[in-house]
Amino acid sequence: MTTVNTPTATAAPQQRRGGRWIDDWRPEDLDFWNTQGKSIARRNLIFSVLSEHIGFSVWSLWSVLVLFLGKDYGFDPAQKFLLTALPTLVGSVLRIPYTFAVGKFGGRNWTIVAALLLLLPTIAIALVLKPGVSFTTLLLVSLLAGVGGGNFASSMTNINAYYPSRLKGWALGINAGGGNLGVPVVQLVGLLVLATVGATHPRAMVAIYIPLILLAALGAALTMDNLSQNSNAKGAIREVTGHYQTWVISLLYIGTFGSFIGFGFAFGQVLLVQFPGQFPVPLKAAALTWLGPLLGSLIRPVGGALADRYKGSLVTFWNFVAMALGAVVVLLASRANSLPLFLVGFVILFVFSGLGNGAVYKMIPAIFSAKAQLSTGAGADEVEAARLATKRSGALIGLAGAIGAFGGVLVNLAFRQSFLTLKNGDGAYVAFLVFYAICFAVTWAIFIRPRAGKLQGV
Repeated sequence: MTTVNTPTATAAPQQRRGGRWIDDWRPEDLDFWNTQGKSIARRNLIFSVLSEHIGFSVWSLWSVLVLFLGKDYGFDPAQKFLLTALPTLVGSVLRIPYTFAVGKFGGRNWTIVAALLLLLPTIAIALVLKPGVSFTTLLLVSLLAGVGGGNFASSMTNINAYYPSRLKGWALGINAGGGNLGVPVVQLVGLLVLATVGATHPRAMVAIYIPLILLAALGAALTMDNLSQNSNAKGAIREVTGHYQTWVISLLYIGTFGSFIGFGFAFGQVLLVQFPGQFPVPLKAAALTWLGPLLGSLIRPVGGALADRYKGSLVTFWNFVAMALGAVVVLLASRANSLPLFLVGFVILFVFSGLGNGAVYKMIPAIFSAKAQLSTGAGADEVEAARLATKRSGALIGLAGAIGAFGGVLVNLAFRQSFLTLKNGDGAYVAFLVFYAICFAVTWAIFIRPRAGKLQGV
């Protein structure tokens, strides 16, 4: 394909061939945005969400597949927690190169490739998942599912460049929330498979997703665009590592997204181990696992919209207070062996981890916009400062996404260790409570507390 998209007649000379490239992109220009930019951005957002959604579903497959691994497979709970932790680990690592890939290959081009890479874990599962398979083989196959986690970073980096600052919280929230919906959707698909063909046919899961992967790749090829300005992102991650706010945001994202994806992967298995008498068959656990991730996904755009209105730091602070309270509820429910209270506590955690995702990600462009305003006040070129802010925001989105996803690994390992040593999840719940308290204290100290040099509008 050699067609090139140029939104205006005054677009810069074309620099690339071999795809749909846009060289002139000015979302902060109201005339440009209202006449041309909005429709292009919306079209790219729609198919970015679709591809990311399927990526999340593939990434989350093992949170459902472990419910199919009954006595015929011979794996204990500790082994099953490893099967859910490893895809999280690989997905977190892949988010760094996936962020670079948008700048190297273009958002549209990389979305096509990233979608097709999802065929690797799904086909591998279809080939090997049956009684008698070795645990080592399943560990290796579970690693492949990590490619689904990388999609988030490239998708968010790409969409960040399409939208003006005033709409970034909403757009990033929609993009991420639509992607996050892949977690409850795959769990509902698993519930459907368990209820119809039964626990002996786990490979029916991937039979559903393989054609959807092909459709996502085709849709991206036919409808999406590449932005030339994204190709200027080389070295951006190295630049943002020099800002201390980068590491603060990454810490906060461990608490929000790390919690969301970690709980989403582990919750079904936690129910089976924590309340074994109430879940004699996997179908009963599967019937409850999807609600929390669904609510957390749906509310994520609300977190972004609230952050657009009230500032991301304020929303994030109160969000972590609520998550700490949710961890207290879960701990009390565990000690009282109360399943209804346990479910209420985890719904609180899922909802506020989702809302916090949107709020924390809104803080990223706000930080670099504030830094750009400071530099322009010192006499720097306003256009160049805005370009650097967008480039660095995209880089931090990828970096924070990678570090935050690693929090999902820590959640699964915390559960695994707590059940091994205490025979319950209480140790993990206490650890979550302490971490959320650290997060709201750090948010207040860095972004809210009145002090000299505090960034405005974050």
